[in-house]
Amino acid sequence: MPIRPIYAVLERELLRMVRQRTRLVAAMVRPLIWLLVIGGGFAAIAGADYKSFLVPGVLGMTMLFGAMLAALGTVYDKESGVMRMMLVAPLPRAWMVVAKLIAAAVAAAVQALLLLVLLALLGYVGRGSEWGLLAAAIAATSFACAGIGMLTASFCRTLENFAGIMNFVIFPVFFLSGSLYPVRELPPLLYWAATLNPYTYGVDLLKHALLRGGAGADFSVALDLAVLAAATLASAAVASWRFSRESAYEPMIHVPAGRAR
Repeated sequence: MPIRPIYAVLERELLRMVRQRTRLVAAMVRPLIWLLVIGGGFAAIAGADYKSFLVPGVLGMTMLFGAMLAALGTVYDKESGVMRMMLVAPLPRAWMVVAKLIAAAVAAAVQALLLLVLLALLGYVGRGSEWGLLAAAIAATSFACAGIGMLTASFCRTLENFAGIMNFVIFPVFFLSGSLYPVRELPPLLYWAATLNPYTYGVDLLKHALLRGGAGADFSVALDLAVLAAATLASAAVASWRFSRESAYEPMIHVPAGRAR
């Protein structure tokens, strides 16, 4: 396994994330708004326990948005020609995609851990949490979300295209999951759509880890882990295939169609 190239890509992506402080602030503020404002409103209808039910969902949201924004950097590298120069390195092209996926997963996990500290300070995390399972849930969900991001990035050549597709991907993935409501309570059509969504199993695994006795979880821990692993491998394989096909036809420095002379 080529460790040095993967480490180099990982270091570059983490430095990019740390230097974008507004990105980290937004990653913390967005889920807190959902938890405190939207969760507070729904708690008036569903009961005070709804905020606790929402905690795994907002933690998963942080990883989903964090991984998608990390994938945005991959599209920027493609548009500027950096990706093309990286792909000429003396290692299989699939490993470059794997390195990007690992970097996106680590970025998503770091943001989730920062939010977890804030949630613990606010008293939403602590009693009843299974910390070992929580660590596994954050890791597995981060990789699955990174896979979704890299798969989306593999079909986009410009930032403008990715920005449009990102919203089209994020909101169905988020709303068709157990983030806001139990999956088993959904109508049959939406239930089956949610069961086909790998992110659903990440949120479900977080419920097992964060909510006492796995309250609100719809599937078993083993099924959650199996689906997340399969989704990550499948998305990585498709993204590697797409990047390999594109690299044969793209110039060293990609010029967007609107800017070409």
